[in-house]
Amino acid sequence: MPKVLVVDDDPAIFLLIRKALQEVAEVVTAEDGETGLAKIKSHKFDAVLLDIMLPDVDGIALFCEIRELDRRLPVVFMTIEATSNTAIEAMQRGAFDYLAKPLDVASLRVLVSRAIEQRELSSVPVAIVADESSELGNSELFIGRSKPMLDVFKDVGRVAKQDVPVLVRGESGTGKELVARALFQYSHRSEGPFLAVNCAALPDTLLESELFGHEKGAFTGADSRRVGKFEQCNGGTLFLDEIGDMAPIVQAKVLRVLQDQRFERVGGNNELKTDVRIVAATNQPLEEMVADGDFREDLLYRLNAVTIYLPPLRDRAGDVPLLIQHFLGQAKREFKKQDLEGASPETVELLRNYDWPGNVRQLRAVVRRCVLDSVLPVLVPDVLPRNIREAASGGDADATSTPTADVPATPPTGGHPAIESGDSGAESAIGGNATGDRDVASGGETGSDSLGTTTGSSTEPGHELPQLVDRLLADRSSNLYSETIAYVERYVLVRVLQETDGNQSRAAEMLGITRGKLRDRIATYNIQLASGVKIGK
Repeated sequence: MPKVLVVDDDPAIFLLIRKALQEVAEVVTAEDGETGLAKIKSHKFDAVLLDIMLPDVDGIALFCEIRELDRRLPVVFMTIEATSNTAIEAMQRGAFDYLAKPLDVASLRVLVSRAIEQRELSSVPVAIVADESSELGNSELFIGRSKPMLDVFKDVGRVAKQDVPVLVRGESGTGKELVARALFQYSHRSEGPFLAVNCAALPDTLLESELFGHEKGAFTGADSRRVGKFEQCNGGTLFLDEIGDMAPIVQAKVLRVLQDQRFERVGGNNELKTDVRIVAATNQPLEEMVADGDFREDLLYRLNAVTIYLPPLRDRAGDVPLLIQHFLGQAKREFKKQDLEGASPETVELLRNYDWPGNVRQLRAVVRRCVLDSVLPVLVPDVLPRNIREAASGGDADATSTPTADVPATPPTGGHPAIESGDSGAESAIGGNATGDRDVASGGETGSDSLGTTTGSSTEPGHELPQLVDRLLADRSSNLYSETIAYVERYVLVRVLQETDGNQSRAAEMLGITRGKLRDRIATYNIQLASGVKIGK
């Protein structure tokens, strides 16, 4: 039976992975990097599941040591910190794949099976040996932890250092220029220039001059020689946005640059040579435009060497809270609103459930406008644009009822005033109900429950666990184990934090985990430790 090594300092992860992979592979565990490295030296494994945040060593550094020992051993990273830097760096350094916590059982099984198969295939000696190292900067270009965005991060990591044209496709406002800048930043050309041209913003004659330059007297108004973007960008990356709006004559000249890196200025006879990587972007159906004769087929083939698809925001709604937090921080600094605390849960829910036809650009504009308009330290639904409130309330923007979308249920606790627990990021990890009623679990009074929504008359801690299991069974869930474990884990964390008056060091000691791991879990389940509030007994 294949053997998989899991390097993590969380016993719950070991339990989950053993259960998930019991029919796939034998699971061996290591609680720190040193132990994991020793086991790799003394045993043969078919795959490694590696937590990036370990108590004794950085996961990326440990991965480099594993690569020195066995470059063909598939390593899958696991972490709650599913940011673009870590995802891209992991992929560029040669990781097999990347999993965000909390782990999805079905995805875990599929990924490990693929890794084991890859290990078996890689045991055959290669005909050509490729040895390539990579370095990454520290700039954070993307916000997102959803699977579609992690796929984008991994695509960037795979092709950034390859000197091939890239076509970025996606709806308007999804952030196609950010992808281009990431490809530039993580490429061998990062020390060179990066220039961007919006092909839809310039008339055809001006666009040709903008890209290729012109000689003095080439046309009316050409009083002096102009150096174009292809010349300025020698050794760097040129981003051609909205390339579907480029005129046919300009398309032909761009095609020549792609083929042999040569061009002539407008009105000139001298052939110039350049060294430019082209990243193009469009939200138009280029294939249909080729069929209609509006876009060159040979240019499409050249640009389409690698295609990266950016998902619309409606397909990654789980990233909306992260984007809101990011844009709130930007607006708070820019507008110097130091009293701004954040957005209410109802506001976040309305923003999360909106369709966002303008994607991330529209969300950013809405958040900035709300910050400007709000006179309260907390953004409430009333400050949102009318169309967003109408979309959630069935056309009545003045409706005061809470949206009826499913809200992840929170384990009932003593109603502690200083510890709040919100939506966990993993939408289905805790179970849920569809009510907006809020009860104080400790006393049964109607009011604002800092621990989320609860239903039913029982106030016994954890009383919703049987309901959760029954619901998952009825839904024929393929992820029942991990969702149930997540529910229990969240309850235990909140209860222990209450017992320790929010002291994370004492809580970590009682739980038998590191403080870093506790911080990860607090972030995973969005447990808020309110400041300046004395915790009652």
